[in-house]
Amino acid sequence: MMEWMALYWLVVGLVIGSFLNVVGLRLPAGTPFTTDRSRCPACGRTIRALELIPVFSYIALRGRCRGCGEQISKLYPVMELATGSLFAVTYVAFGYSPEWAVALLFLMMLHVIVVSDLRFMLIPDKVLLAFGLPILLLRLTAAPLDVWWSPLAGALLGFSLLFVIALVSRGGMGGGDVKLFAVLGVVLGWELVLLAFFFSVSLGAVLGGIGLITGHVRRKEPMPFGPFIAAGALLAYGFGEAVLQWYTGFWL
Repeated sequence: MMEWMALYWLVVGLVIGSFLNVVGLRLPAGTPFTTDRSRCPACGRTIRALELIPVFSYIALRGRCRGCGEQISKLYPVMELATGSLFAVTYVAFGYSPEWAVALLFLMMLHVIVVSDLRFMLIPDKVLLAFGLPILLLRLTAAPLDVWWSPLAGALLGFSLLFVIALVSRGGMGGGDVKLFAVLGVVLGWELVLLAFFFSVSLGAVLGGIGLITGHVRRKEPMPFGPFIAAGALLAYGFGEAVLQWYTGFWL
């Protein structure tokens, strides 16, 4: 039964992930994402329903628009598959619990942020508010952390840490990143938000260095940090407690 329900939530996550792709691409541009039909960005052709099946349509079309043959971004199927898989994984981990509600909101917020930051280098305030407020409500009521004040302390710590870095770097860290870490502090609490910061910076340094070596990243050229923050936050959310236990046990 658990396997079938996990498969069900995988499919649901794929569908929701497809919609979140649209939100991440249209919200920063000020384009309606609830009424306007999907169109090919190259030729403007209206995309038919059978061409919008998450992941499978991309494979069937071989990654190209049926009308003009223009390459379709791999971002669409990758993000759909990631969100679908994480919906299933978090269901197995938490079941139908308040913490699973936090996890789903968390995943959906990160999905929109990654798409938006990769395409526009922008993390919309509307997204942070739309997901951050219900997550805060859950953290203070049905899905609390070990101590009730940890989400509030985490929000203050996450915001302050990134705000100081933004000041010192003189714009090297965007305002959206600063506010995003405040929301991450609510989700993770004050201890794990520090671990999320460590993971994010480490991933950014390693992958950014590889990008410089391979020529995919240019020196002094702005690089979206949102995807690294999302990856670091997911690692902290999924494995943070185990990492902290290992670290404290190693030194004590």
